[in-house]
Amino acid sequence: MAMQNRFPSTGCCIFCLAASSYFSVALAILLFILSFGRSPTYDLQTNHISATEHNVVQEKYLWKAPSSRALGPCVHPTNSYTVPQDWGRYLLVQSNGGLNQMRAGICDMVAVARIMNATLVIPKLDKRSYWHDSSIFSDIFDQEHFIKTLEGDVKIIKELPKELESTPKARKHFTTWSGLAYYQEMGHLYQEYKVINVAKSDSRLSNNNLPVDLQRLRCRAFYYALHFAPPIELLGKKLVERMRRHGPYIALHLRYEKDMLAFTGCTYGLTTSEAEELTTIRENTNHWKTKKINSTDQRIGGYCPLTPKEVGIFLQALGYPRNTWIYIAAGEIYGGSKHLGELQYHFPNLIFKETLATRNELKPFLNHASQTAALDYIISVESNVFIPSYSGNMARAVEGHRRFLGHRKTISPDRKGLVALFQKLDKGELLEGPEFSRLVIEMHRLRQGAPRKRQGPLPGVKGRVRFRTEENFYENPFPECICRRHPSF
Repeated sequence: MAMQNRFPSTGCCIFCLAASSYFSVALAILLFILSFGRSPTYDLQTNHISATEHNVVQEKYLWKAPSSRALGPCVHPTNSYTVPQDWGRYLLVQSNGGLNQMRAGICDMVAVARIMNATLVIPKLDKRSYWHDSSIFSDIFDQEHFIKTLEGDVKIIKELPKELESTPKARKHFTTWSGLAYYQEMGHLYQEYKVINVAKSDSRLSNNNLPVDLQRLRCRAFYYALHFAPPIELLGKKLVERMRRHGPYIALHLRYEKDMLAFTGCTYGLTTSEAEELTTIRENTNHWKTKKINSTDQRIGGYCPLTPKEVGIFLQALGYPRNTWIYIAAGEIYGGSKHLGELQYHFPNLIFKETLATRNELKPFLNHASQTAALDYIISVESNVFIPSYSGNMARAVEGHRRFLGHRKTISPDRKGLVALFQKLDKGELLEGPEFSRLVIEMHRLRQGAPRKRQGPLPGVKGRVRFRTEENFYENPFPECICRRHPSF
């Protein structure tokens, strides 16, 4: 879809709202410009910047995507890539987690099937997760397109052949973050069994140190083969067009939801009863290993989702005007209007899928969290700016997709740095205004989605835990799947 590049003609920059004199207005704007390395025409005698120049600055730095540096999708196989062989081997997969965790796992299993020379049976989706979604594969994804698109890479079938349903199967829980050699070794299981049943699909394949053809196969699976089901795609496109009628918009993945707050143990800004409810949920969720969490340490370390109030202050500090349209890509916000109102105070034009779509349009997808999450995903990928309040599976998948499509603008909040600033606001050591805005803008100058290579493990981390510290492959598929544009790509 073509992206609109207009911006609202009304509204003023937050610096104007915060300034107490013409001189402070001019100083604030100059600091804003200098932090991005550009100076508009400015009259030192009148301390005035023209409205035209101000609008140009606002358009350029608030909505314009970073330069893609002539980089684009690069997913074709190398000359050494061969057609898959049918060895009479089958791979059954039980996908686990929410929508985007399952999507990444499915695409990893495509690559694993390729390594093991196995036929992949359409994966079974998680029905026991927090959302208890009963959807099957074809409810969420275009099954025929998935099979057809990957037929030159991996043989995929809808169901295990009848004659193999009762045959003994190797039940295997593959080790996380495993590489090529591991799965080649696991191929020995097919000497005794025709079917391997995989209990989980998430994070079974390493992010790095894989052959380029395998990495590109993961990208072909994720970006080209695993399309959403036609009804979801159709409604998603309609909702994108409705958002664009307002002009450019921000898609905000506001992960201020009950499950995430309970999982992370983040209770800042909540009442005692709310904090106790979240603790109870965490303690009663068996597969969440960590039960005792220090909420204060979590927040200071940057491990908590930004609160709606913090998001409002953050966006205002970046310079987005009050009349900016914001699509909330999220489930039910914890605390409802009480907490959401703290964001709406700063930005009243908040849109949800429930207000963007009609009741009849949403009816087929209700009570299916993965299907409604798919609508959020489509609207987020196509937004002018995408901002996640937490770096979860959805945020990583959307950011990677936007990078793949030409490095569309994605602002990744520095939560640890922001919390340090918010604490100064709370203590009265810093006030909202030009200086606060300058600090926030500078902090995020290099966090706008510009091209960069995927980050490896954190220095000093040893053992298998280092794999967990690597940047997720689907968060940034550069360099394997993104390269200089060339007619052959």
